[in-house]
Amino acid sequence: MSAFSRFTPLIQSLPATIPFVGPEAIERQRGRRIAARIGANESGFGPAPSVLLAMQEAAGETWKYADPENWELKQALAAHLGVPPASVAIGEGIDSLLGQIVRLVVEPGAPVVTSLGGYPTFNYHVAGHGGRLVTVPYVNDREDLEGLLAAVRREDAPLVYFANPDNPMGSWWPADRIVDFAAALPETTLFILDEAYSETAPPESVPPVESLIDRPNVIRTRTFSKAYGLAGARVGYALATAGTAQAFDKIRNHFGMSRVGVAAAIAALADQAYLTEVTRRIARSRDRIATIARDNGLTPLASATNFVAVDCGRDARYARAIVERLMSDHGVFIRMPGVAPLDRCVRISAGPDAEMDLLAASLPAVLKNLN
Repeated sequence: MSAFSRFTPLIQSLPATIPFVGPEAIERQRGRRIAARIGANESGFGPAPSVLLAMQEAAGETWKYADPENWELKQALAAHLGVPPASVAIGEGIDSLLGQIVRLVVEPGAPVVTSLGGYPTFNYHVAGHGGRLVTVPYVNDREDLEGLLAAVRREDAPLVYFANPDNPMGSWWPADRIVDFAAALPETTLFILDEAYSETAPPESVPPVESLIDRPNVIRTRTFSKAYGLAGARVGYALATAGTAQAFDKIRNHFGMSRVGVAAAIAALADQAYLTEVTRRIARSRDRIATIARDNGLTPLASATNFVAVDCGRDARYARAIVERLMSDHGVFIRMPGVAPLDRCVRISAGPDAEMDLLAASLPAVLKNLN
């Protein structure tokens, strides 16, 4: 298969891949519809009815570009969080923001510190911009703050990534440890604090906005894809000092936001009663996943996210067999971490009762056939 001859050497050296195989691709590959979509950490509970109404109303004006300054959404976020609007940057989900941050900071060959087995999309962006990943293993199934700090200092790294709560294990650190970590970093190291799951986390794990907003070397990334139920709308945002946030304007896609998605995000922020209810439903579903796991002799890990990592008690081969058989035999889509020792686990997203019922019915049959 021929390709254009003058791609850059970096691009020519990279594999054509994506960090996650989508459930739609799995359906195509297997010729089978997914019956329980509980593998991508989406919210099967969906957005609020008020949000759906706002999206319908905005659809009639979808012939217009969205405001390239994202003024209304910035104002809404600033009021909700108690920060200046200038401290907010908007992007097409956290994934887009991560790519922009890497582009702002990483030169070819620059060391970038992250956790071994952490969010792979970040690694994808680092590789795409020629950075050199420096990875630190998890300790007791959560990211190693001391190890990350030591790696930053050893490598003189311009960028470090840390998610709290964490994907794929669902673990978390208390807020004061995060603030201490940020304070201990060199001023020349930019800290990405990925808070995609902040709405489902215990309050004591989320640093107050004012505790980090004055640090030029900290960017906090958040999303409407999880608890707000808007993964398909692609709306994320970053919090930073005004000067750091303004740097996004140098490289972002100024017309990248969907007008319907922006309207959805604004409406979602305005309906905090729904957010409270849906986070309760997520917590109940997490408890149900944990019960199903225990009933089948597996060990659920404590989670502050909208998923549960379940220790299958053996190795990656066994965990992968569970993932494969659940999908092939029952149409239940789940995922698993990518590296040892995390890959002894599977990862199951919270979802509605019908999907939990299917998981409860199918998992015993899968394990019986594997044992």
